[in-house]
Amino acid sequence: MGYTRPTPIQAEAIPVILAGRDLIGCASTGTGKTAAFLLPILQRLHAGTAHGKLRALILSPTRELALQIDEQALALGYHVGLTGVAVVGGVEMRMQERALRGGAEIVVATPGRLLDHMRFGYVDYSALEVVVLDEADRMLDMGFLPDILRILHALPAERQTLMFSATIAPEIR
Repeated sequence: MGYTRPTPIQAEAIPVILAGRDLIGCASTGTGKTAAFLLPILQRLHAGTAHGKLRALILSPTRELALQIDEQALALGYHVGLTGVAVVGGVEMRMQERALRGGAEIVVATPGRLLDHMRFGYVDYSALEVVVLDEADRMLDMGFLPDILRILHALPAERQTLMFSATIAPEIR
């Protein structure tokens, strides 16, 4: 990833995430927001005991961003033995279903496709520890609020919630 020292968003967010607290992080594009949540999540999952179950859910507004995040998560997670899957449109659902049922620990998803899998009962949130809403403002601008609320309602109440974005409207804060 090319970091020699933490960026400002990483320096502020990582300790909060490692402490298990909820967070709203706001920083410009290209400042390392993805690493700010991925690195502490990977550390936490690696140290945990519920391996082989969905423990981290990252929601993204677009397929392209979800695939980018998934690529980074897999590259970093590979070194600590964590598995993941991107759950996005444009890919056969059966492949995603197999990964979800097969114990993917990190799921990076767009809201619509994740809801498709939820309708079929392919997603088990019983071990979920953390949910990330990446580019939260864009998801709201794109009309995903009802989908996001449906997803959040299905998650365990005891979880860490992280929101990251380049801009966060005052009413969201």
